[in-house]
Amino acid sequence: MLDNLTSRLSSVIKNLRGQARLTETNIQDALREVRMALLEADVALPVVKDFIAQVRDKALGVEVLQSLTPGQALIGVVHDELTRLMGEHNAALNLATTPPAVILMAGLQGSGKTTSSGKLARLLKEQMKKKVLLVSCDVYRPAAIEQLKTLAGQLGVDCFPSSSAQKPVDIALAAHDYARKHFHDVLIVDTAGRLGIDQAMMDEIRALHGAVKPIETLFVVDAMQGQDAVNTARAFNDTLPLTGVILTKLDGDSRGGAALSVRHITGKPIKFVGVGEKLTGLEAFHPERMASRVLGMGDVLSLIEEAQRGVDHAEAKKLADKVKSGKNFDLEDFKAQITQMRKMGGLSAMMDKLPGAAGAALPAGADEKAMNRVEGIINSMTPAERRKPELLKAARKRRIAAGAGVQVQEVNRLLKQFEQAQKMMKMMSKGGLAKMMRGMKGMLPGM
Repeated sequence: MLDNLTSRLSSVIKNLRGQARLTETNIQDALREVRMALLEADVALPVVKDFIAQVRDKALGVEVLQSLTPGQALIGVVHDELTRLMGEHNAALNLATTPPAVILMAGLQGSGKTTSSGKLARLLKEQMKKKVLLVSCDVYRPAAIEQLKTLAGQLGVDCFPSSSAQKPVDIALAAHDYARKHFHDVLIVDTAGRLGIDQAMMDEIRALHGAVKPIETLFVVDAMQGQDAVNTARAFNDTLPLTGVILTKLDGDSRGGAALSVRHITGKPIKFVGVGEKLTGLEAFHPERMASRVLGMGDVLSLIEEAQRGVDHAEAKKLADKVKSGKNFDLEDFKAQITQMRKMGGLSAMMDKLPGAAGAALPAGADEKAMNRVEGIINSMTPAERRKPELLKAARKRRIAAGAGVQVQEVNRLLKQFEQAQKMMKMMSKGGLAKMMRGMKGMLPGM
């Protein structure tokens, strides 16, 4: 989402690298470009003015002016100010209350409240080991009630029943009583939204807040709304004592100014960001890491954390043992590596977090569809064929291609990629790191 802003800021820094020192003149030129980049990214004008003023004050300081690396000096100042703008540190959920801890989800219709409720329930259940109850108070959209019920079923968490014939406050109070009697740790209340802000919605959500007294009131905002997100945030902040923000659709193709504006306007921390439609797509928001990603410096810490959560350690150990022995790396292992990568959000999500790789085009054929194709081809093979790819002659390849719904050339391409991966594994077993790095080029589909 922030690719355009990243590329604009990177070009500003690149231009400064040719300067011997930072001066008032070249700082002014650089800040003019930064201002344009922020405005193009749909960052609110008051936020841009404050940001530029803070960067100018620090950039004209003695320490920066005397630096021998102007580009690095300015990027350090911009990074610090982006971090400050977005909140400086991660604000964790506050669940320190007598159970059930109530989390109220507020926002406009279409902002992603229901999906975010499900994602948050999953995160609380799997990462924090909490017993969660979901309830929908959106009596105006029966589909929203059904959607939450479906999400709860997928997640294996409880969902309190509700219907469009009931009143939102009555539903919330009954759900709270149920959660207390059945020893739930957390109750997530999904509220109704509107296409725009109106007084009836604000009165209703104020009444809900007063009835269930949530410890967390989270404002869910669509990152693709741009300037409208700021106005919506201000209206909800005036109505409710918000405790935090969930920024959804951060993986969209919008300009992303909401990420930099909402915190400044509301004064409330961004606690989570939503990426993708999958229930795994909710990440804790770390301002410093986001600032690094915006400046093209990557986010290796988040990548490591995702690897720790997403990687099957038993499978990883099994593969490590095979690599160590230098043999028996087969197509089942190759498929397992693709599955592990997908658990971490896929190749594009990983590249976004790697320094210098954010926004880079994926190699041809290395997208989600290509990975699905590879898995389909391997699934069309017999167990013996997966263990011994040398069995695959013309007749077998035709059968596999027909089973996977692809051309025989696709099967041949996969086998070639597998051979390259096999060579890399042999290099690893012999300790040839430099050779291994050269061999990695062919390991992933399409690379």
